[in-house]
Amino acid sequence: MKNIKNEILAWVDDNASDLSNWHQTIFNYGETAWREYKSCAWYVNRLREEGFEVEEGSGGMPTAFCAIWGNGDGPTIGSYAEYDAVPGNCQAADTVQRARDNLSEHAGGHTDPHSALGISSLGGLLAAKKMMEQHNIPGTLKYFGEPAEKVRGSKPIHAANGYYDDLDAAISFHPFYMLPLSNTTRWNTHCGAAYAMIYTFECKEPEAWLSQSDEAASPIAASHTSARAPGANDALMQMYSTSKLLKESMVAAGTGWSMNECILTAGQATADNLPAQIAQIQYIMRVPDLEMAETVTRVLDQNAAAAAQISHCSWKKDWVCKSRPGLPNHVMAQLTYDNLEFVGAPKFNEGKAAVKKAQEIQRNLGLDEMDAPFMTECEELISPQDAERELRKQLPEWQKNFTSDDYTEYCWHAPTVRLYIARPTLKTPDNGKKYPAWVMNALGGIPETIDPMILCASKTIGNTIIDLLTKPEVLAKAKEEFEERTGGIGGENWIAPQCDYPSPHNFRWPEYIETERGLEWWIPKN
Repeated sequence: MKNIKNEILAWVDDNASDLSNWHQTIFNYGETAWREYKSCAWYVNRLREEGFEVEEGSGGMPTAFCAIWGNGDGPTIGSYAEYDAVPGNCQAADTVQRARDNLSEHAGGHTDPHSALGISSLGGLLAAKKMMEQHNIPGTLKYFGEPAEKVRGSKPIHAANGYYDDLDAAISFHPFYMLPLSNTTRWNTHCGAAYAMIYTFECKEPEAWLSQSDEAASPIAASHTSARAPGANDALMQMYSTSKLLKESMVAAGTGWSMNECILTAGQATADNLPAQIAQIQYIMRVPDLEMAETVTRVLDQNAAAAAQISHCSWKKDWVCKSRPGLPNHVMAQLTYDNLEFVGAPKFNEGKAAVKKAQEIQRNLGLDEMDAPFMTECEELISPQDAERELRKQLPEWQKNFTSDDYTEYCWHAPTVRLYIARPTLKTPDNGKKYPAWVMNALGGIPETIDPMILCASKTIGNTIIDLLTKPEVLAKAKEEFEERTGGIGGENWIAPQCDYPSPHNFRWPEYIETERGLEWWIPKN
């Protein structure tokens, strides 16, 4: 096995240039939730060239896919790519703040970066596939394209449609985004639940505003000589304001949770003496458990009903996400961490090219250059047990889950690990100043700085897949732990998929468009 693992390390190193170039492609697409057309197509074509059978549009989601490759009877191991970017973060892979060429600064850009997340898992998948072919290792690789993670979009839908039901184990990877979760795996405290929904307000009968039941309503009179109906924008603002004011009354104080909103549609650019016909606002809550999500949802529904009544509108709610909290699996966590120890943490300060890029950023910000500019934690391992102890210092004893990511959907269908590898992060300047947000985004795109993470993650994932395929006793223990924690699929402690809604891709999500001016973000470059 050690020889095979060394072969995986060699395969990743031999293919490092391809992995780097592939990452640049996805990074520069910068496509956002439910609109990752080019990114998804790239993965589909790449996987087909590698011999996978690929279902496009899996789960009814146009930018999702399910790819399968088999090598005889054996375990089925699942993994996935994410590739959605974030609106308003259009940073070039450069050492100065600038949007990618010919785009508005408001366009999409990779922040986490999901571009590197996907290429890292793909690298591990292809390395494992190569070893399966060369050493006749039986088993099946099942690889998913998971769009819209930023709104927890695809995984609840895939889960509810049975795509994870045949998995024997699953591997989830993410670039680290908060200490102590850097170069480790999650132990007990996995990500929590998340609900996301869109409230739509419509002003369908503005002529009836303030009219008596026996009056003959006149659209002309209502528009020009009578008081104007409030309309959908007013309803949206009532919803926005009321929900902000009541946020602290939704759940008990001291509970670790968050709620954010974005306005998808407002007024259809109406500025005449006509009420806005339609307005839409999305809420997403990240909470420790489903009971809390249901509580917050009830309050939001009440706020929507009140806002609609006040503003002479109708309202409805459409679901974007209902994702479950995560479930630990110590066997999977330890197995993957052992492989990370075998690979070793990524090294950033040892790379002259990476250090040079970091120093350029510091100079451009008017800061003193550092000889070793990257955080020490980026180059160190921390065991999942030690990371758990550090993480728990921030949380109340009762809280079982923390933060949010929809990888948690895999946890309820197969033993699942959550792996974190350090992304390049700069040390805090001596003067205590903070780096602007564009710096992290740029470091996630500059090849010299992000490639060490991609290579480390690919090697760790590839070796973990091989272990799961060739160590039946370890996989059996992981499954036994899954059964103990859940009672098995349908067991007394098992949580079923919460998704009871179709793919929400038809809403007015931010996107790139083609006009006479060429390809541009929906908010044009100023």
